Amino acid sequence: MNFLLAFAVFVLVAATAFSFGSLLDQRGSRARLIRERLRDSEQPGQPVAAERLALLRDQMLSEIPAFDSLLRRSRRVFRLQSLLSQADLDIRAGNFLLVSVLAAATAGVLLAIVSPDGLPIWPAALATMFLPYAYVLRRRTKRFQRFEELFPEAIDMLVRSVRAGHAFVTALEMISNEVAEPIASEFRILYEEQKFGLPVRDALVNLAERVPLVDVKFFVTAVMLQRETGGNLAEILENLSYVIRERFKIQRQVRVYTAQGRLTMLLLMALPPIVVTIMLFFNPSFMRPLFADPIGHFLVVLGITLQTIGFFVIRRIIQIQV
Repeated sequence: MNFLLAFAVFVLVAATAFSFGSLLDQRGSRARLIRERLRDSEQPGQPVAAERLALLRDQMLSEIPAFDSLLRRSRRVFRLQSLLSQADLDIRAGNFLLVSVLAAATAGVLLAIVSPDGLPIWPAALATMFLPYAYVLRRRTKRFQRFEELFPEAIDMLVRSVRAGHAFVTALEMISNEVAEPIASEFRILYEEQKFGLPVRDALVNLAERVPLVDVKFFVTAVMLQRETGGNLAEILENLSYVIRERFKIQRQVRVYTAQGRLTMLLLMALPPIVVTIMLFFNPSFMRPLFADPIGHFLVVLGITLQTIGFFVIRRIIQIQV
């Protein structure tokens, strides 16, 4: 236990120092990045790639150069950065990983101090490390749900603007100024990308990548087909808005029908950890064989495995594609 406590304290101190160094280096890194971009933009006759033309977005994963180069070797870190952006969190993937490690180390130190001897602290520390990730997923889901609610309204405004004689690009700017978040920010990025030279097709593809929803893919496909083959854009988008509203109405009905299944899933997943936590605090000697005996270790792994399988089975049952 002393070794585990010492190791947890070491990780806590190291993660804290690393995070502090990251904050100190942030201003210098941003200034260096701005100087490099200005130098590149001042070179005449140099072709600019499409991905660099997209508002010259800051794609650093960490303000610490060594840590940033290390993170760039993994594609999963880029997917994590995309996930953070979709959740509308202004934090780099490197800092997010440091926060997760810091949370796990803090939980490990606290549990090593207050928990009885013989009880492992690693399961709780690992679970704490994934709590920030669960928060990001939840925030991303809520943001996309809000996007789906407001998306038909944005399309209707686009239809009215086109019928009033405004250009498609002007209609995008109107949506970014008048519709609520998160529609406003996403369409503002779409408008500014094409404004600064990115082709409209590429800007639409970027929108579909930032917001990977079926309705957005329908919208992007419809607009690109109309721009390539012609047709009445207002009529196409009006029909698309009707389809999206009907899909959203059916999804709401499905959520009502599957409410009992979702509640059952939450209760079944939350009950074992709650019971184990209560028993650890009120009768730790009764629970100690479960963590000290090899048979107890096997039962813990078996229980977690069955819980995970049950979670995915119930989730698959209550998820109805519309």
